[in-house]
Amino acid sequence: SPINYQIRIHGKHIKKNGYQDIFSWRRGFGDYRYRGGSAAKKKTDVKEPLKGNVRHSVSKWCFGDYKLDEFCEICKHIGIESVELLDPVDWPIVQKHGLTVAMAQGAGLGIDRGFNDPALHDELVASYEKVIPMVADAGLTNLICFSGRRNGVTDLQGGELREGLKRLIPLAEKHKVVLTMELLNSVGHKDYLCDHTVWGAELCRRIGSPNFKLLYDIYHMQIMEGNIIENIRKYNQYFSHVHTGGSPGRAEIDETQELYYPAIIKALMETGYKGFVGQEFVPAQEDKIASLEKCIRICDV
Repeated sequence: SPINYQIRIHGKHIKKNGYQDIFSWRRGFGDYRYRGGSAAKKKTDVKEPLKGNVRHSVSKWCFGDYKLDEFCEICKHIGIESVELLDPVDWPIVQKHGLTVAMAQGAGLGIDRGFNDPALHDELVASYEKVIPMVADAGLTNLICFSGRRNGVTDLQGGELREGLKRLIPLAEKHKVVLTMELLNSVGHKDYLCDHTVWGAELCRRIGSPNFKLLYDIYHMQIMEGNIIENIRKYNQYFSHVHTGGSPGRAEIDETQELYYPAIIKALMETGYKGFVGQEFVPAQEDKIASLEKCIRICDV
């Protein structure tokens, strides 16, 4: 049920349910003081508690207009448990709000310069050797990594990539950190190697460690292969994290795009998946937080 707030406007208290159009505010024994704000940063009412079946997360980069502290408070109010794709300097900020970082970043050389290039292995390994213990010390689990460009490698090859990753597996296992390779489309990310679910699943099988898994990005895999629900059912054991996004265009995940997310997330949960579902869409509405809450509720099956 909505929380009652006291709003002080021009010296008067006005009792309202839920959020007002406030983007800069101060808490004091239940009292919120109005200080102005824009429609683009409007906070919205939470009508009912989330069902509790799905662990919700959101990628901060999609909501770059918000300071992290403010955004964490908004997420907590909605019922989101995680703000993700953040560097080590940001992890304590999220955690002080009682949230977690479901997918950490901060190691590696970016999407294009990944483990498929043996010339980069020493630099990549050094970077991940530094960050893996930091992830563990922060009480986090998943750390993102990338295959990099294909560079002429066929789907039947990839041995160099495996050898680079295997150098990190003992350390990841020691610290109980899951190196998580993101499945990306190779249309927008030209020449990206790990661009199909079956290829990523086979990579996981060949590495053979529970501390190496996939970030299954539904938006990217819709572009590359479709067949989302069947692939979730076949390969979910290799997923440590899932991302949403409307197709085409990384849109909001509502009726304006081609994927029906209630059925997709229902199928995912029916597999016994215990990880997070991270929203990674570009808000279309002026009120970006209304967009976020709408998309969270679409996935809250």
